Amino acid sequence: MDWLPPLNPLRAFEAAGRFGSVRRAAEELGVTPGAVSRQVQVLENELGVQLFRRSPSAMALTVQGEQYLAAISPHLDGIREASRRLTGRRGPEVLKVRAYTTFAMKWLIPRLSVYQQTNRVTDVRLTTSLENVDFSREDVDCAIRLGDGNWPGLEADRLVRNELIPVCTEALCREVGLRSPQDLQRVSLLHSLARPDDWRYWLEAAGLQGIDPYAGPRYASSVLALQAVMAGQGVMLAQKALMADDLRDGRLVQPFGPALDRGSFTYYLVYPAGRLRNPSFRRFRAWLIDQAE
Repeated sequence: MDWLPPLNPLRAFEAAGRFGSVRRAAEELGVTPGAVSRQVQVLENELGVQLFRRSPSAMALTVQGEQYLAAISPHLDGIREASRRLTGRRGPEVLKVRAYTTFAMKWLIPRLSVYQQTNRVTDVRLTTSLENVDFSREDVDCAIRLGDGNWPGLEADRLVRNELIPVCTEALCREVGLRSPQDLQRVSLLHSLARPDDWRYWLEAAGLQGIDPYAGPRYASSVLALQAVMAGQGVMLAQKALMADDLRDGRLVQPFGPALDRGSFTYYLVYPAGRLRNPSFRRFRAWLIDQAE
């Protein structure tokens, strides 16, 4: 006798496993978190297998749950896609992305319009924050973070190189006569509180002494420091990849080198491994990595 588990509990389990969150699954399915939990329990009773490990603060797939989810996900994705093709119904999926304000403004947003034009079934909702993301509690699919690539329990894909270069306006460069790193003694060094040690790293790499790497105005974020640079108030260290458009269009100049490559300490796309089961996220991830390369 052919046997299939009940579809609603199967959908609840697949959504909870894909998101790693009962709450996110409930939002997608249009039911309450309690209803999702009950449906998952119905499926576990039907199969006679524990699919999730439960604790007061979290819910994680068991080994059997991981294997079962990996086996059924392609088939459910196929049913969804076949139904969309048949009916012509294709409501947009929402992908929630967290990034730093400067990265979002100077690198990601200028590229997103191209992504949205070619991926009309996905709406990217972008928020900004300096704080780390708690994927178990926050409604976020992925985040772009600055670090060494080591986020325990999470996947991380390296994006752009983190090359630090001095930048200022051409007018300030001419006014002060910035021709070599030694000329920084005649100008204000501008700082972002989010990256307080950048000037120290850069001055050491340039072999300069006698310049206080912590002197000068401080701003709460890099985007505020950049506004001060645009206003001609001094020189800041910026990530070269984020300044490409400003340098190309002449809004900023790099008066001299060196460019300091911070190596593995750079920008990464960070996400729980379970997000890779989501086709929309896989497409976004592949596009983002391609843009970075």
